Order: sequence, then structure tokens, then C-alpha cells
Amino acid sequence: LFASVLLTDPATGVHVEQLYFVLALALRDAVCQIAETQGKTDLAVEVKWPNDLMINGHKCAGLLLEGGKKGQSRFVVIGMGVNLAFHPEKSNHPASDFAELGLNTSPAHFFAFLSDAVAQRLSQWARGSNFAQIRADWLAHAYKMGEVMRFNANAESYEARLEGVDPSGGLIVDHMGRQRIVTAGEIFNL
Repeated sequence: LFASVLLTDPATGVHVEQLYFVLALALRDAVCQIAETQGKTDLAVEVKWPNDLMINGHKCAGLLLEGGKKGQSRFVVIGMGVNLAFHPEKSNHPASDFAELGLNTSPAHFFAFLSDAVAQRLSQWARGSNFAQIRADWLAHAYKMGEVMRFNANAESYEARLEGVDPSGGLIVDHMGRQRIVTAGEIFNL
């Protein structure tokens, strides 16, 4: 499933990046609802900083955020790709798809759940004024939190322990005994 959400003036500029967390949670919510209707209670559905959905340690969905300005209005488009029936064989992360994991759904069926979840999470987020709750929910389902991962960020590669997410959405890591805030990059399993 490929789907996009267009938001006009969703929040002030400092809050826009928080949409990664909002939409990742919406994806997770939709997967959990589908799984529940099918009696699949054995799935670990987690969110990986900053923009991936992991099921049983495999990437099953991702998000991209693009923004711009038209006249006096700002806009953000959040693109989502969800592996429902197929997944790439070669990728930077182990990948899977819903069908392989025993979740049976069609694009239209999943989209209905996803659409409802997006509306609920956007309402909860309240244009950034309730990011604290979104952040807490995200951390409760964070992939590999507390573990050491490999980071590729700003043309450097290093290992660090995932420690949390700061109030603005930056990833807090412990690198060689020193706390760092990562605002862009990608994390990989060791």
C-alpha cells in the first residue's frame, strides 16, 4: 500500500518533524487493530526511529515527510509505504510483509483502519501541543530502546545505546559515555 496524507498548516515549523512520531503510531495502531481482529496476539509491533514500523524485528512500513509553502500556507505531505503482500528481498534492514507474518488484509481494508488511526493520532497530537503524550506512547513501543545500535548520521558511522527521545523528537543516545542528540540519520542492528 502506498498512501499519502496532505496536511495544510498542520503546526508551527518547530512541531512539523513530530509528525513522524504521530504517523508511525497511527501505522502501529492500524496494524494492532487488524491483528486483534484476526486473533494474532503474538506479534511485536514496534516503531523504529525516526520513520519505520517493525513487526517481529522486520521492517514492514516506512514514512517520508516532505513540506513546502504555497502563498502564506505551509503544507506537509507524509508518504507511507506498507508491505502488505510483498517485501524487498534486498534492503538495508531485514524486511517482511503482513502476509508472510500471517496478517491477511487488502490495501482497501488496511487503508480504512489506517485512515481512522491517522485521524485519531492527529487529534491527540493537537498540532504539537500534546507531543508529550505522543512521545510517551511512541517510547512505550520503541524498537531496540536501551540497546546498542549502529548509527549512520552526518557522514559518520558509530555505535551507541538508544536512551530515549527528547521533547523535540531528537533521539537521545549514549556514545562512549557521552550523551548525544541525533536529529537526522539512520540506525541499524549490530
